[in-house]
Amino acid sequence: MRNIIVFAVGCLLAGFPQTSALGAATVTTGGLLEEMADLGRLARWPEPAYRTIQFSSYDRRSTTSEAPGWFSNADGFGREPIPGFLKVLKEPRDNQPGLYLVAEASGPGAIVRGWSAGMGGTLRVYLDPAADGSTPPVWEGPAYEFLARRSAHYLKQAGIDLKADDAFSQQDADYLPMPFARGVRVTWEGRLAELHFYHLQVRLYAAGAAVRTFDAKSDLKQSEAQLRAAVTSLTQPSAGATGEPARLEATVEPGRSFSWGSDVRGPGAIRELKLRLRADALDPALRGCLLRIAFDGSQRPQVEAPVGDFFASGPGINPLNSLPFTVSADGTFTSRFVMPFEKSVRLEIVNHTQSPVRIEGAVALSPWQWDERSLYFRAKWRADHDLVAGAGVIDLPYATLIGKGVFAGCAAMIMNPSGVPTAGGNWWGEGDEKFLVDGETTPSTFGTGSEDYFNYSWSRCDLFDHPYCGQPLDSGPDTAGYVSNHRFQVLDAIPFERSLAACLELWSHNRTPGLSYARVAYLYARPGAMDDHRGLMPSDLRIPPLPKREPQALGGASGARFYFPGDLQPEPSGGRLEFAPHPLATRLQVALWHAEKGGRLKLRLPAQKEGRAAIHLVALHRPDGGAARLLVAGKPVTTVEGQEQFQLRSAHAHRLLNVNFKPVELPAGPLELSLECVESGPVGLDYLWVK
Repeated sequence: MRNIIVFAVGCLLAGFPQTSALGAATVTTGGLLEEMADLGRLARWPEPAYRTIQFSSYDRRSTTSEAPGWFSNADGFGREPIPGFLKVLKEPRDNQPGLYLVAEASGPGAIVRGWSAGMGGTLRVYLDPAADGSTPPVWEGPAYEFLARRSAHYLKQAGIDLKADDAFSQQDADYLPMPFARGVRVTWEGRLAELHFYHLQVRLYAAGAAVRTFDAKSDLKQSEAQLRAAVTSLTQPSAGATGEPARLEATVEPGRSFSWGSDVRGPGAIRELKLRLRADALDPALRGCLLRIAFDGSQRPQVEAPVGDFFASGPGINPLNSLPFTVSADGTFTSRFVMPFEKSVRLEIVNHTQSPVRIEGAVALSPWQWDERSLYFRAKWRADHDLVAGAGVIDLPYATLIGKGVFAGCAAMIMNPSGVPTAGGNWWGEGDEKFLVDGETTPSTFGTGSEDYFNYSWSRCDLFDHPYCGQPLDSGPDTAGYVSNHRFQVLDAIPFERSLAACLELWSHNRTPGLSYARVAYLYARPGAMDDHRGLMPSDLRIPPLPKREPQALGGASGARFYFPGDLQPEPSGGRLEFAPHPLATRLQVALWHAEKGGRLKLRLPAQKEGRAAIHLVALHRPDGGAARLLVAGKPVTTVEGQEQFQLRSAHAHRLLNVNFKPVELPAGPLELSLECVESGPVGLDYLWVK
C-alpha cells in the first residue's frame, strides 16, 4: 500500500507547472496565518501553486473503486488487518509498542490541519528532516495533543496569552499552520490494539517555492500580530466590501422569480450577500425557493441551491457563525464567500412553493482585477430522497468536475428516520470522504468517517459552530431526525488542475429506509469548467417529513424495553397534560405536560424484573422548556452527569434528546415513576426506555 501512496504523491508533484512558484512571496507562518481568514484568496488560483493531500488511518484494504475492500472500515479502532500507516518502522515485540510512519513528503510545504478522535502513544514531527536522522523533532509527545490541540501548546511555549481555542482548535481538529522548506516526516510510537484515529493534511508546494520552516521558539512570537488578527477575523468575520450595498426587495408569487444584476457591469466581485425570507410557512419556503447566480452570462448558473441550504443551515433556520456564513436567529442569512466576475452577474430567486414569499436583502460589491488566475465561485446542491441506508455502502457524489479550480468545502443535510434512540445504532455517517484529484484512482484525501471529515467524532449529537465547521442542527434523538453538518476548507483547500471527484460514503449502522441525503459543495473554478450537476426540479426542493415509526432495540439500545406515556396511566397533579402532534416524535405525537412548579406527573410501568437497570427519557427540548427531576418509587434518580434535575431547554429549536439516568435497583413487579417539576414550563415526552 505504501507504494500506492508514494505513487499518488509523486503524481501530484509531477502535475505542477515548473515555473509556477517563480516570483511568489516566501511562505511563512505569519503569511499562512493571514491566509486563514482571507476568503478572497480562494477566488484566485494559488500562488505559489500547491496540492493538498491527507495522511490518515483509513483502511489500507481500500485501494481503488473496483477493487475488493473499497468500503473496508477498519480505520483506527485498533487491531486492523493492515496497520493504517505508510510503513511499519519497528514491529512491536515483548509487549512493547511499535513504531509507524504516519506521514512523509519531500520538498516545500506546510502542515495545515490535524484531527483525531482519540490517539494515544507518542507522535514525533520532524520538519526538514536530515537523512541521517539527526534533526530533532519539533514535537515529541501525546499524539492527540498535536493533532487536535497543538495551537494551545505552541502559544503557551511562545508566552502568548491569547484566547484562540475557537480559532485554531475546532472540535477535534487544529489548524495552526507549520510550514517546512524541504520536507516533513511524522512517526507514531504506540500500540495497534488501541485507538489511533488520525488525519494530517499537508500542502505540497511546487518545486522551487520559497518556504521558511516553522520555528517553535520564534515564529509565533514574531507573528503575534498576525496571530491576533487571525483570531479576530475568524471569530468576528466581516466581508470587507466597499460602497453602498444594493438592496434586494420583492414579493415573489408562486411559480415566479425575482432577479437582480441586469445593470451591473464588471469586473467586480460580490463580497457579501444577505437574504431574509418571510412566508407563512418559512421552512418550506427556505427549501422551495431556489437561489441561482450566473456569472458572465452563463446559461448554467454557477450557483444553484435552495436559499436556506446554500447557507449550510437547512432545513429551516439553524443559527451558526462561521467564516463564510452567518445565520441569525431572526432568519437573516449572510454569505461572505467572494464571487468575482469579469463582465456581469445575475442573481435570481425562483419561488417553487405554493404561497407568496417576501424577499429582503442586500448585495455588497467591490472592484476585482480579473486575470488568468481568477476563478468563478460555484455552489451546486443535490438531494437523494428515499434512500435505503444500510442496504450496502454507496459513494454519494458531492462534486464531479472537469476543469481547473479549488475545492472549498461542503454541507450535508440529512433526514434520518431511524427508530433507534442512540447514536450507536442510528448513526448515518460511518462512511469516509474520498477526494480524487487530476485523474487519481486512489484518493489523495481518504478519510475515516463522515463526522471525522466534519471535524468532530463518535457521532456526537451536540450542536456547535466554529469558523470552519459546525453542526447547527440535530433534532434527535441522538443522530436520528434532521441533521446538518458543514466544513469549509480555506487553509486546507484542495486545488485541482484538471479534474475533481469528491464524494462521501453513505454507511449507516442499520438498515434505514426513507433516508434523505442533501448536500452542497462549495468550490471555485476557471471559466469553462464542466460539472455533473443536472439542474434542480421542483420535486427536489422539499423537506421530507419524518415518518411514523417505532423504537428499535438496536445498537446502544440493544435489549431495551420501550414505553409510551399514553400506555402508562399518566396522572398529572399541578399542570395540564395533553397529547399533541409533533413532527419529530416517533409516533408523531408527544405527551405534553404544561407543568407547574412542584407538580408531579405519575406514570405506572408494567411489571419489571428485579435487578439493576437504567431509565432513559426521550424528551422534547424547546426554548421555553421546563425543568424536572425523576422519582422512582418516590426516590430521586440522578442523571449520568450526576444531577438530580434536568433542563428541557434548547437554544432556538425543538429537539428530542435522551435524558439518561444512572442505573438503579428496580424491584420486581409494577413500578411507579414520577416527574416532579422544579421549574415551570412545558415537559414533553416521546417515550421511555429501560435497559
